Amino acid sequence: MKDATLAPTYASFDYIIIGGGTSGCALAATLSQNATVLVLERGGSPYENPTATDIGNFGNSVFNITPNSWSQLFISEDGVYNTRPRVLGGGSVLNAGFYTRASNDYLEEAELEMEEVKAAYEWVERKLVFEPHVMEWQSAFIDGLLESGVNPYNGFTYDHIYGTKIGGTIFDRAGHRHSAANLLEYANPDNIVVYLHASVHKILFTTTGSKRPKAYKVIYQDANGVLHKVKLADNAMSEVILSAGAMGSPHLLMLSGVGPKAHLAAHGVKPVVLDHPMVGQGMCDNPMNPVFVPSLEPVEISLIQSVGITKFGNYIEGGSGVSLSYDLTRTFFDGVLNLFNETSRTTSRQILTQSITTFLESMDLGFKGKISTNGIVQKVAGPASRGHMELKNTNPDDNPSVTFNYYQEPEDLNKCVKGLNIVMNVINSKAFSKYKPIGVTARELLNLILSLPGNLRPRHVSSTFDLKQYCIDTVMTMYHYHGGCQVGKVVDKNYKVLGIDSLRVIDGSTFLKSPGTNPQATVMMLGRYMGQKILRARADFRGN
Repeated sequence: MKDATLAPTYASFDYIIIGGGTSGCALAATLSQNATVLVLERGGSPYENPTATDIGNFGNSVFNITPNSWSQLFISEDGVYNTRPRVLGGGSVLNAGFYTRASNDYLEEAELEMEEVKAAYEWVERKLVFEPHVMEWQSAFIDGLLESGVNPYNGFTYDHIYGTKIGGTIFDRAGHRHSAANLLEYANPDNIVVYLHASVHKILFTTTGSKRPKAYKVIYQDANGVLHKVKLADNAMSEVILSAGAMGSPHLLMLSGVGPKAHLAAHGVKPVVLDHPMVGQGMCDNPMNPVFVPSLEPVEISLIQSVGITKFGNYIEGGSGVSLSYDLTRTFFDGVLNLFNETSRTTSRQILTQSITTFLESMDLGFKGKISTNGIVQKVAGPASRGHMELKNTNPDDNPSVTFNYYQEPEDLNKCVKGLNIVMNVINSKAFSKYKPIGVTARELLNLILSLPGNLRPRHVSSTFDLKQYCIDTVMTMYHYHGGCQVGKVVDKNYKVLGIDSLRVIDGSTFLKSPGTNPQATVMMLGRYMGQKILRARADFRGN
C-alpha cells in the first residue's frame, strides 16, 4: 500500500478498481492472481491506528467525523444522519461486525451460481470470521427473543433462516477487528498496487464516431491536491470497476457524464457521455428504530452477535456496553448542526435542531468522560420504500443529495410496528428482566428515544401513543443503504454498465434489496465471486 502522492503520473493496469472497500478488497485480491490491478482508495489505512478498530472503540470510530477520519458524515434529505466509510476495508472497518450469509431465496433471485457463492463465502470466512463468545447480556436477549415467539432457536450458523440464531463476527476473542482489508493478504503482491488518499474525480471514455463509449482512463487526486491520470492496459479485457459503494458509485458515474442527461447538463457536467436515467435511482436504506435499555450495573461489551429473523420481514438485534467519548459525541453533533445549516433549505431549522441543542446542554452538565449504552433495534427488511440520488455540485469530495423516503410505503410502516412490539416483548420478558430498569415499562423506554437527537425530523405529540407515528419520527439508519446502480437497470447480470464498454460496478449499489440481516458477508462474497468469474472469462478469451 502506498500513499497516492507517491504515484506515477501515468501508468497502465489490466483493472482499475475505484474503492478499496468491502467489495473492492475482495475483488482486487482475486483479480491480482492473474492480472495487474490498481486500487484507488480515497481514505487511509486501518493499520495506521489498529486499536481504533478494536471492539471497545466501535462507537468512537463511527462518531469520529474529523477531516481525516474513517467516517464521513452525510445527512439525507429525509433528515436522517448517516456516515459513509473512507478507509481501506470500507464499512467492514466501522460496522458492528455481524457476519451472516444471504438467504437462498435472495441468491436465487440474483441468479448467482450456488456452488460458486458457497466457495466465495468460505474464502472470506477462512480469513475473517469467528464464532462469538456469547455472554450474559446476549444470552438474556436470545432467551427474550425465544420467549417472545421468534422461534425456533437455530444456534450458531451463518445461514439466514427464520427464528433466533447466533451469527458470525469479524471480531476475534481478543476484541480485534478483522476487516476486508485483511483479504488483501490473499493478493499476488507482484500484480497489485493500492494507492491510499486517492480521490477519484472522473472516469474518462473514448467516444469516437458511433461506437459505444468505452472506459479507458481515470483521473484522481492525491492528498496534496495533485491530479494524476492512470489508464487501462491496451487489451480487450481491461476494465475500470467501480466499487465505491452505494453513495460513491452512482455519484462517480454522474460526475463522469453517465446519468440522467438533463440533470447532468443542469449541473454543468461535460461531456454527457450517456443519457442513463436510472443512475441514482432506487436508493434505499433499511429503516431502523432503536430502544435504549439502561442498566444499573455494568454489562459486557457485545456488538451484534445474535438476531431474531421474523417471518413478517423484520430483524431484531441487540448490543450492550457500547461506549462513546464525550468529546467525539459533541464533535459529531456539532458536525451535524454545521452540515445541516450549510445545506438545509428549510425555514424551521431551529425546531428540527432543538433536540440536539438540548442534548448537548445536558451533556455539558452531566458528562465529562464517556457515555455507555445498551440497546435493541428493529430493522425493516426489504424495504418497499425507495428514493433517489442527485448531484449537489461537481465536487467529488462533497456528498451528493440522497433521499431514501423512509416509511413512505405503508407495508414498511406496518412492519415497523410489528417489530417494535417484539422489541417491547423482549424487554418485558422474564429472561431479560435482569436488564430492564425496575419500575420502568418498555413503552416508557421507547418514549425516551423521542427526547434524544436520533435524527432531524420533527416530533409529534401523537408519537407517544401511536407506534406508526413513532416509527416515522424516530427512524434512524442501520447503515445498510444500497441501490443507485441496480442490476437490470444500470448494470446487467454480469455487473457491466449498460451501454458502455470496459466498465462494471461491483458493490452494494447494485443490490435491489439488502441481503441477509446484515450485508457485509454478501458484499465481500460478491467481490470474490465476480473476480473469479472475470478471471475465467479472461482465460477463455486468451484461449481463443
